[in-house]
Amino acid sequence: MKRIAVVKKEKCNPVKCGDYLCVRLCPVNRMEKECIRKVNNKIEIDELLCTGCNICSNRCPFKAISIVNLPEELKQEPIIRFGKNGFALYKLPIPKEGQVVGVLGRNGIGKTTAIRVLSGELKSDKDLVEFFKGTELQNYFEKLKKGEIRVSVKPQKVDEIPRVYKGNVLSLLKSVDEKGILNEVIGELDLGGVLNRQLNELSGGELQRVAIAAAAVKDANIYFFDEPSSYLDIKQRLRVANFIRKLTENASVLVIEHDLIILDYMTDLVHIMYGKDGCYGVVSQPKTTRNGINSYLEGYLKEENIRFRDKKINFRDHADVSKAGSLLANWNDMDVETGDFKLKVNKGLINKNEVVGILGENGIGKTSFVKLLKDEVKLKVAYKPQYLEGNSEELVGSVIAREQNEYKGQILKSLELTGLMDRRVKELSGGELQRLSIALTLMKDSELILMDEPSAFLDVEQRLNSARIINEIVRLRGISAFVVDHDLLFADYLSDRLMVFLGRPAIEGITNGPFSMEKGMNLLLSKLRITLRREENFGRPRINKEDSVKDKEQKKKGNYYYS
Repeated sequence: MKRIAVVKKEKCNPVKCGDYLCVRLCPVNRMEKECIRKVNNKIEIDELLCTGCNICSNRCPFKAISIVNLPEELKQEPIIRFGKNGFALYKLPIPKEGQVVGVLGRNGIGKTTAIRVLSGELKSDKDLVEFFKGTELQNYFEKLKKGEIRVSVKPQKVDEIPRVYKGNVLSLLKSVDEKGILNEVIGELDLGGVLNRQLNELSGGELQRVAIAAAAVKDANIYFFDEPSSYLDIKQRLRVANFIRKLTENASVLVIEHDLIILDYMTDLVHIMYGKDGCYGVVSQPKTTRNGINSYLEGYLKEENIRFRDKKINFRDHADVSKAGSLLANWNDMDVETGDFKLKVNKGLINKNEVVGILGENGIGKTSFVKLLKDEVKLKVAYKPQYLEGNSEELVGSVIAREQNEYKGQILKSLELTGLMDRRVKELSGGELQRLSIALTLMKDSELILMDEPSAFLDVEQRLNSARIINEIVRLRGISAFVVDHDLLFADYLSDRLMVFLGRPAIEGITNGPFSMEKGMNLLLSKLRITLRREENFGRPRINKEDSVKDKEQKKKGNYYYS
């Protein structure tokens, strides 16, 4: 069987493990062959000698070693490997002229790495023209090598832009505008109000739209967008999706995206990426978007004969949800002013055993309402804020040990936190810190849980796993939750009822609900002028094409949400 051995050098600690424990335990080493050897105070593993017994990986106290059996169908060598016993990437997505191609997969399996290779930023030790001989990518890399392909990349981590570029928004955009379309792009992405602001003064959503604009105004043949919907509200996500689609009139576009509804709406084709995070990633053949997303939810790639998940993901029918319990809390009409912003809160209530989703634009009072509710209701409240603090030197295990909860094991397993116990909080990625914050909130002794944007930084599976465990804990403990988020699919998967915030961002907001899912979604979607239908095989919500027969039919009936 073909396998790879991955050693995470930052975790490897030969002194604290008892003087190279893995070297001493390895059965091959005991036979006087050097399968695991000492190199520069770390270890290296000879993959040809490794038998896959997994004694080293199971006994390593720091989880620094992974021995991974690769799919038998995987015949190719990796495109790129980050040193001996490092992460390996197999295959690449293929940009298509005049189309938006999506890349869908878990965090940590090489999606951003694939973009870096395709853009020429990351060099492989292989001759990629020769490596892909006889395929579409041979022609691509030949042109890239000759400088006949011009590339523009919108990076994943837009929060790092102010560290690289000093100045205001307008000066940045002017400096990269190669097509003379700046005014048009400013209008389409609604950036007129931030042009004179310094980059370090922008919110995450504003930075994201500036980064998208900066990528779009460059004169390129191929545009890469790495997670363009992060930090954006639903209205902005739709606007950006339409904007990105327009770029295909004269170019190719490749997009990494975790919001399944937006990915479905924006792309023509999808590549699935599967593998083991931090170890290896494999890019599937391209599929039509509908079939690709369905294959992802199924966990099975028929053409490649690869099963990468043992369970399929289905979406529940809200009509079948059991009724909520007795009244937990209510609140009265309130008028709140914060600076120039006014929030009108209409009275409402929440019952036990239910999750209420909160939807609406950025800057319209959702976070203000959640904080207000935290002080208003006479209940024990657990609160997960929108912006997370991750500067602590403490170990994850120490932080979690302070929380006593009978469902702790279930929560940690669902959120895949068991392997992070020996990591310091400040070393966690955005997604890891988010999952830790969700877990700590669920473990608090509380009657009401308040969560602000828990899906941020999470991949599709992590979002759905988080939604599932939030629902389970709410019902097991007989408590309730309010959850603010911008991912419509996540909200649909998670919520029993909805609150919808309307108004004018940064000026005034008004609360509506909680309503039934159908009534709440209808209110929101009618304002967005889109209709949703359910995909027949998995029940996932999909946006109808504008002015399609289905879209017109649902709008005529006033049924924007197909429950």
